[in-house]
Amino acid sequence: MVLPCLNEEDGIGPCIRKIRGVFQNQGINGEIIVVDNSSLDRSREIAASLGARVITEELRGYGAAYLRGLREARGDFIVIGDSDGSYDFEELPKFISPLKEGCDFVIGSRFKGRIENGAMPWPNRYIGNPLLSGMCRIFFHTRLSDIHCGMRAFTRQAYAKMKLRTKGMEFATEMAVAALQNDLKICEVAVNYYPRLGRSKLKPFFDAWRHIRFMLFYCPAWLYFVPGTLGFVLGITILLLLSRGPVLFLGRYWGIHVMIFAGSLCILSYQVLNTGIYAHTYAIREGLLKYDRLTLFLKRHFTLERGIMAGAVIFAIGLGINIWIFAEWFLKDFGALHRIRESILSMALLIIGIQTFFSSFFISLLFMSGEER
Repeated sequence: MVLPCLNEEDGIGPCIRKIRGVFQNQGINGEIIVVDNSSLDRSREIAASLGARVITEELRGYGAAYLRGLREARGDFIVIGDSDGSYDFEELPKFISPLKEGCDFVIGSRFKGRIENGAMPWPNRYIGNPLLSGMCRIFFHTRLSDIHCGMRAFTRQAYAKMKLRTKGMEFATEMAVAALQNDLKICEVAVNYYPRLGRSKLKPFFDAWRHIRFMLFYCPAWLYFVPGTLGFVLGITILLLLSRGPVLFLGRYWGIHVMIFAGSLCILSYQVLNTGIYAHTYAIREGLLKYDRLTLFLKRHFTLERGIMAGAVIFAIGLGINIWIFAEWFLKDFGALHRIRESILSMALLIIGIQTFFSSFFISLLFMSGEER
């Protein structure tokens, strides 16, 4: 059992006593590791007096404390939980039994259990946690109802596969995402949630942002590809529609200014897509992400030569439009010229063509194997 601890002198004692009681009643030969995160109260002394193994981690952070404790853990099954009394550790058998039956990772769900009055502030209960858990379900195709429940259990082999590394509050999200990405057998069990003993250390908005940031890092489809694709399709569609003249829409004529906006949107969105490919491929090479269908498709079908050819064709179309405009201007003895729409379309195509040409070299470099390098 691993318990992170930062100024928890009110809660650490009851938690350890309950864990000891379960160990004794269930005949479990277990250890209790308390990771003191530089507490300024009597938490260390209380934990040590109750027989827990107390370890000090000076680097402040929820994840930092857990990473230190997990490195020290020696059991085949590892259970983690907050040391503030918000979880009833008499429910430990709920987490250990699934592991014995072949489950790799067990996570509690406060929303499937009972949340006592005052245990969870209403913004967290009705906005924050449901929103973040909903994002996780959409991004990572899971049915987990409470990805931030602090009581969890997993096998030593599962811990090795997850390769956890974050130091802050996003550690909770990282663990759930890592379990999903490594195809661990996951079980969710209902737990009851109680008011904490002592002062809360949570920073709701800052901590929520850390969780969102982490999920976006690990789900490039939603960070890059969804907005990039939508923006590019919208931009190029408007560009082509307006390239022949104003279009009547919603009772108004849409013309040059909208076309300039569409050209900018198209170019920026295309850059977002390219950045997404760079970031996604690099993350896979570094072991942060696994190959997915999109990356495997690109790896199978993309070649430097195809990228160069695509960029050259797009660039040639844009250049052809420019040459046609210049020829018309030349034939008019360099007089008045009204080809602004065509110039905007040409500019967008020239930039996208050049981006495609040079991006192809960088993408090819990222896809190269160690032997090729």
